[in-house]
Amino acid sequence: MIWPGILFIIVFNFIPLFGLVMAFKDYDPITGVKGIFTSPWNHFYHFKEMFRNFQFWPMVKNTLGMNLLGALVSIPVTLLFALFLNEITSRKFKSFIQTITYLPHFLSWVIYGGLIITFLNPQEGIVNFLLVKLHLVDKPIEFLGDPHYFWGLMIVSGLLKDIGWGAILYLAAMAGVEQSLYEAAAIDGASRFKRMLHITLPGILPTLMILIIFAISGMLNNNFTQIYVMQNSLNMSASQVIDTYLYQIGLQQFQFAAATAIGLLKSVFAVLLLVGANYASNRLTRSGLF
Repeated sequence: MIWPGILFIIVFNFIPLFGLVMAFKDYDPITGVKGIFTSPWNHFYHFKEMFRNFQFWPMVKNTLGMNLLGALVSIPVTLLFALFLNEITSRKFKSFIQTITYLPHFLSWVIYGGLIITFLNPQEGIVNFLLVKLHLVDKPIEFLGDPHYFWGLMIVSGLLKDIGWGAILYLAAMAGVEQSLYEAAAIDGASRFKRMLHITLPGILPTLMILIIFAISGMLNNNFTQIYVMQNSLNMSASQVIDTYLYQIGLQQFQFAAATAIGLLKSVFAVLLLVGANYASNRLTRSGLF
């Protein structure tokens, strides 16, 4: 029964690895697959050019900035949401809140991003309409036309879309906490907040640390679809990240070798971040992936 999964991994994860050799060669797409092996070695040319590229450091700053700020906001907010959701005693109200917050996750970023663009439209968008009517601003704001707003929009829109789905992991971990601990704490006079602080949080710490490790290891990976939908020529200085740059040079300009070099370097740093975050987690909390 696991053979289909194994074949899928072999075909789409292992066989394509031989293409990494393009990062070290002067590969021409015209030569096809044969050219991967016959092209001359380039003495790390693509790696050197990558660091010389004037777009490289700005897009690294955008990539790390959005991911770091996003993690600092989304992880604690999602955790707090899950904690308070777990304390709701009314099943109907809890189910209603869960349904409302889960639904956006199942919308594609093309649809969800289109809704956001419509809401933020400076002429007809409801956000600017309310801001002007409430006299909070004098004139409509070009949210997607001003680079200063882009990071915040990405973080907030991503949080609103996935807060309900992210809370599922925490709620599942909370369900595994020994219920007798809560009963004993209640008998001893502990308030609901004290039980949350001293029983729930320590009980879900391993799950929390795993999510933090994944967030750190993914610092160089952005949600490509989210950014691509919201990106335009006006906010390019804040929206150009490694993934969108790879798409441009790899699929639009057919610079497969250069794109492979950047992707390979990104993967190497991701592994280093994963190992480092796991080591720190094991030392600090005695909990980690391995």
